[in-house]
Amino acid sequence: MAKREVSTGYFRNGLPYMRIGDGPRNLVIFDGLSFSHRPPSGFMRRTISSCFKRFAKDFTVYYVSRKPGLPAGYSMRDMSEDYATMIRNELGEPVDVMGISTGGPIAQHFAVDHPDLVRRLVLAMTGYRLSEQGAELQRRLASLAQQGKWRAAAATLATGISSGVTRPLFEACFWLFGKRIFGAPSNPSDGLVELEAEDKHDFKEHLAEIKAPTLVIGAEKDFFYPIRETAAGIPNAKLVLYRKVGHDAMMKRQFSEDVLAFLTEDTI
Repeated sequence: MAKREVSTGYFRNGLPYMRIGDGPRNLVIFDGLSFSHRPPSGFMRRTISSCFKRFAKDFTVYYVSRKPGLPAGYSMRDMSEDYATMIRNELGEPVDVMGISTGGPIAQHFAVDHPDLVRRLVLAMTGYRLSEQGAELQRRLASLAQQGKWRAAAATLATGISSGVTRPLFEACFWLFGKRIFGAPSNPSDGLVELEAEDKHDFKEHLAEIKAPTLVIGAEKDFFYPIRETAAGIPNAKLVLYRKVGHDAMMKRQFSEDVLAFLTEDTI
């Protein structure tokens, strides 16, 4: 790995981050759903580091969540403005952007509203809106989070993440590590604001406004998002779909290889 391996902290506008590596280009990852808006630690820190350590040679990776204390009604676009402020003030140049799952809708707004800050865009396991089944699952997730039932919430989320023979294993693991996965905050309002904002998000009519070179990547039958339709709406987007996996497509070794190949292509 690069000289500077891992560090965590908060940017000046309050966005929590984890930094991996010290490569020559900046890759800013918009985190997926989070109920605990603070830098990753422990189990989650090790998991994220393992997923993105292969990027550290070419990139300084910033894995960034949303700021804590989101007000009610805060939208995906509002969240994208927080990322724009951070990137302009802290990094000061165009960056590669990856929006993962719930981070994808935020990245879509970001790419349209701030094209001068985006070198390349990766939309990973995400889409222009939630599927009906994905929206319904997330409403159940919100209800369980409000009740503080973190193990049940994690197991519920797992039913949409994995498919096939691995699904029971995912459910068991998520139930076991539910509190670590979600951070189990005493007040889950930040995650609830994210869930409500994503429930309202529908970017289909604006996909054509994304001008950055874009990779849309995920599973052929993702539970939460219409991935193929999302790629079709973005001019000249590259689409990579995997079979026999679900919303956990990022766990495939090929995922990192495909994303790195796209981000390091010579032509822009």
